[in-house]
Amino acid sequence: MTLTGENPSFVLQKVNEVSFEERPIPALSSPKDVRIEIKQTGICGSDVHYYTHGAIGSFIVKSPMVLGHESAGIVAEVGSGVTSLKVGDRVALEPGIPCRYCDHCKGGQYNLCADMKFAATPPYDGTLCRYYVLPEDFCVKLPDTVSLEEGALVEPLSVAVHVSKLAKITPGSSVIVFGAGPVGLLCCAVAKAFGATTVTAVDLVQTRLDLAKEVAATHCFIPTKGDSAAESAAKVKELLGGKAPQFAIDASGAAASVNTAIHVLGQGGTYVQAGMGAPEITFPITEFTVKELTAHGSFRYGPGDYQLAVELVASGMVDVKKLITHRVKFEEAEEAFKLVVKGQGVKILIGGPSV
Repeated sequence: MTLTGENPSFVLQKVNEVSFEERPIPALSSPKDVRIEIKQTGICGSDVHYYTHGAIGSFIVKSPMVLGHESAGIVAEVGSGVTSLKVGDRVALEPGIPCRYCDHCKGGQYNLCADMKFAATPPYDGTLCRYYVLPEDFCVKLPDTVSLEEGALVEPLSVAVHVSKLAKITPGSSVIVFGAGPVGLLCCAVAKAFGATTVTAVDLVQTRLDLAKEVAATHCFIPTKGDSAAESAAKVKELLGGKAPQFAIDASGAAASVNTAIHVLGQGGTYVQAGMGAPEITFPITEFTVKELTAHGSFRYGPGDYQLAVELVASGMVDVKKLITHRVKFEEAEEAFKLVVKGQGVKILIGGPSV
């Protein structure tokens, strides 16, 4: 199809029903605003969940919503008060705008802001369009050595950065990551960049673990069907020469992975929950308590995470290009979503409108 309007947008109408619409070009509402022409957008699991289910928890799609939030683009217009960017700059978009006034925002945890306006989270439109507006401080300039494709992957990489910062991974440490999807793979990569010398990836799919080895993993483990969490943990420790990891990250959301992570950690270890799963699970509280483990939830990303993610890519410490399996045109966005629903590919990138 040919899209000739000024701001073509890919819109979720209702569950499993999407369309292309001509939307108004968004105006700058503040002197500090920047309008970006979107050039690359990755498909995230949350986008797919809205597409297939129409809701994530209390966030329910009640009216048509533009999808997408993993994006990079080129600055097309700047407000009169913008000082750090100019027209033509290439940027990665941090797609959530906090209120800036609540205790969480003022305390340096703006990702916990209850009034966050996050792209492609109801009722706010996302970035699968030609033009999107953000404040200048939520646009991270890309170095010349970082491509727009890599810039689009800064969003999931920032999630992994936030997870690793919460864990406080230290040089020389052992880290285990459950789930080798995009976020899990990037958690492996960031753990290695933070100095971990042993990085174990756990998944049920061998091809995902093969990619984890390419990205950063030193060890890979496929759980045996029917094993208990304790039995799986014992096998992981055997794989690691009898040593327990100090840090565990769950990027799967699967109850079995959560339980195994708690069992495999050593005394005083740290656990971070990055993946979304069932609202409630059975949890090994005794194992957690007697080991004096520390546990963190992890939600999106906070101050400095996006900038650090860009620097990890620019320095070559993290190669996000390894995750890209498909590249499609904007007009093929629906086909791209269907590929993800079928479980095909790792990271699919959608180009911006070309005309």
